[in-house]
Formats: sequence, C-alpha cells, structure tokens
Amino acid sequence: MSEGEAKVLSTEPLVKTEAVWTKLVKTIWRDPKGITRTWESAERRTRPKCSDIDGVGIVAILEKQTGPEIVLQKQYRPPLDKIVIELPAGLVDEGETAEEAAIRELKEETGYVAEVLETSPVMWNDPGFCNTNLKMVHVSVDMSLPANQDLKPELEENEFIEVFHIRLANLWEECIQLEAEGYAIDARIANIAEGIEIAKKYKL
Repeated sequence: MSEGEAKVLSTEPLVKTEAVWTKLVKTIWRDPKGITRTWESAERRTRPKCSDIDGVGIVAILEKQTGPEIVLQKQYRPPLDKIVIELPAGLVDEGETAEEAAIRELKEETGYVAEVLETSPVMWNDPGFCNTNLKMVHVSVDMSLPANQDLKPELEENEFIEVFHIRLANLWEECIQLEAEGYAIDARIANIAEGIEIAKKYKL
C-alpha cells in the first residue's frame, strides 16, 4: 500500500444536515472560579443506545518461535491524508459487547480467529476535543487452528487494510522507522510501544 494510491481531493465545511458520523457541540460551562465559559467539541452519532462505548481496539499477540509479534494494520485515513499504522479496531454494533465486537472486527479486518483474554476500562481518545471512547480488548490467537493458517478477511467495500506483524521487542524502533518512511502512528500502538520501553528501562 503506497500513499499515492489514495489522496484527499478537496476539503470543505460539512453541512449539518449531511453529517452522518459526527456533530459539533458548543458547551456552556462554569469553571472552578465561577466564570462562565464556552467549549467547542465533537460528538459521535453512532454509539449504540445500550452501550457505554463507541468502539474497541484489539491487542492480538502471535506467539512465534522468534518471539511474540503484535498484529498491526496499514490504513489510509483522509483526515491526515496519510497511511496510518494502527491496531485492528472497530465500532460496536447495537446489542454487542466490547468482547463480541473485538472478535468480530478482528476476523473481518485480518482473518484471525481469536478468544478474549481481558478487557480494559473505558478509555477516552481525545477528551479535550471529542467524546469518543473505546475499550482495549486483549485476545489470544491460536496459530494451530486451520482458520489462522488460511486467513480470509471480510473487508467492506470501502475498507482498504493491509495486515502485518511486528516483534514486540522491536516495536518502538519500528514505529520510529515507519514514521521516518512517511507513515502516521496511531496513539494506541505508540502508547503500547512506549510502555514496553518504559518497562525495559525500569526493569518492571
């Protein structure tokens, strides 16, 4: 996947009646000193009514003889006009748990069949700008299963995803190298990489 294969053609203000995914909000609030202020933010329109989250991020680790590897994706993102290095992720459907969404999204985007290990608390992506949130779901991928030998992703017509793996031990260095090559690094994978480096430094 190269950057030249997809590109932004133009940008323009989004008319409110055309907005499917988001809406802009002006909030009037009072600060701790009693001063009334305003705050501009964005909200998702897609959160299921019975859910406390918008979506999930998926941490899938493959046990290899050379060491554990994390499943990552390359996906073009128009807001950045760049290909972004990301974890598998997706929105939660109506009536679906975070764990169910993670198993479904991983299969659809990568082809891997997995089982849930654990789920994080609710995480807020950019609370100064929007109300979007998610849970990180850690899954186990049994590489002995036939389905995980012959991967068959089920991408939607508008999804263009390239799946690859990086050794956990080299994740920080690989992120630096990928950024130097022109890719954007999603904060979720960068945070995992930085956490690994902190754990190494302090021998945790």
